[in-house]
Amino acid sequence: MSDERRRGRQRPPARDRSAQHRSAQRPSERARRTDPARLTAYTVMREVAQGAYANLALPKLLREKRIHGRDAGFATELVYGATRLSGLYDTLAARAADRPVDRIDPRVLDTIRLGAHQVLSMRVPTHAAVDETVALARQVNGAGAAGFVNAVMRRISERSLDEWLEVVTADVADPTEALAIRTSHPLWVVKALRAALIGHGRAVVDTAEAELAALLASDNAAAKVALAARPGLASVAELVEAGAEASTTSPVGAVLPEGDPGAIPAVREGRAAVQDEGSQLLALAIATAEMGESALTGERWLDLCAGPGGKAGLLASIAVQRRIPFVANEVNEHRAQLVQQTLAAASAAAREAGTTIEVRHGDGREIGELSPAAYTRVLIDAPCTGLGALRRRPEARWRRSPGDVATLATLQRELLASGIEATRSGGVIGYATCSPHLNETKFVVQDVIKKRDDVELEDARPLFRDAAGAPLPDLGDGPYVQLWPHVHGTDAMFLALLRKR
Repeated sequence: MSDERRRGRQRPPARDRSAQHRSAQRPSERARRTDPARLTAYTVMREVAQGAYANLALPKLLREKRIHGRDAGFATELVYGATRLSGLYDTLAARAADRPVDRIDPRVLDTIRLGAHQVLSMRVPTHAAVDETVALARQVNGAGAAGFVNAVMRRISERSLDEWLEVVTADVADPTEALAIRTSHPLWVVKALRAALIGHGRAVVDTAEAELAALLASDNAAAKVALAARPGLASVAELVEAGAEASTTSPVGAVLPEGDPGAIPAVREGRAAVQDEGSQLLALAIATAEMGESALTGERWLDLCAGPGGKAGLLASIAVQRRIPFVANEVNEHRAQLVQQTLAAASAAAREAGTTIEVRHGDGREIGELSPAAYTRVLIDAPCTGLGALRRRPEARWRRSPGDVATLATLQRELLASGIEATRSGGVIGYATCSPHLNETKFVVQDVIKKRDDVELEDARPLFRDAAGAPLPDLGDGPYVQLWPHVHGTDAMFLALLRKR
């Protein structure tokens, strides 16, 4: 077949497909099947409903279905956008259907969410969005459901997003509750983030509402694909040559404007990785913190909660360069295997350099007792609610509850105490979370150190440097560092730096 004929038979991009395109199909095929991008998005939505994570399930399915380019980008925006804004879209669906969402089949509701996102938040022509959503419903939900979806979608398409927002908040007296509805966040999350902005010194009462609105808006914006070049294994220049752009935020970072990061050799081989720039800065800060003289000989580093391995990957590669043994511990066996895989390239380099990288499967709360004063540099990247990474983890805001904070806070205190016990005199400990919640950050650290006389807080701010080597701005009053998506363009990473006396 000639190139001209092949191009002539290619389907238009998913977002541009409409009834006009399908008019060329046989009547028996019309409006019965949608395109692969929308079907893939629906499939991932159903996997997420069963407990999967969108950032893991979607790339896997895109590769299996061989969906690339604009269609892959379209499917990604559909999944992430429809999931982030599902709280708002459910409110609209209930009004359009004149019934509560718990009386709508969850599979049909996912179809409506995808359709609502196309109509209200994407540059898809309304007729195309409605027609393709009905076609998707016919394909995956059945002919009867397709009629219901058609009616709901036509009601939703009668108003713009701004008009709908006015309708659904018209009778809401509480400004915070109205903001939660408009930005599709659970109310408890909005309140917690407001408290965090004030508690970390980013805002005062008079500026809190504007800061909060900006933060919530950033949660709903698509996060850029950030890459980290692991020192000694890859370089930023190599990533740039492969199509990325050098980061201005992280000295080892790059940003991929489009395409599959797995197609880049350095990423595929584990010499580089997809990693938020804030996470990169945090790992670099731990690696560059000065230690006391008593910790400078016989160095040994520990990542206490290493899974899935992003920060461990950076720390391990730096440790190899310095010929320092590195241990990555993970309590979950499957995640420990992921750490083993992501450290494979660094492990090979360690063998050549005559040093060691070890991945352990065990409870981090026990390491302080089992290996007291055994390490000189310890990272505790504690399990948390993930409220600082809502833009990258679209389902997280709907899975967490206020009760999770209390449960995790107990674990976080135990892990920090264990990490301190595992650290040698003069060594440094980094306590980190990807949540700015005060009960997971400052309060945890303060509660632990007030009961001890062998550890002190250090100012972490001087350790955060951008790609040009300049101090990262807007880090607050210290000694903690709290990054923000709407300020730094990173996840809301928190770091407390402690030194063992």
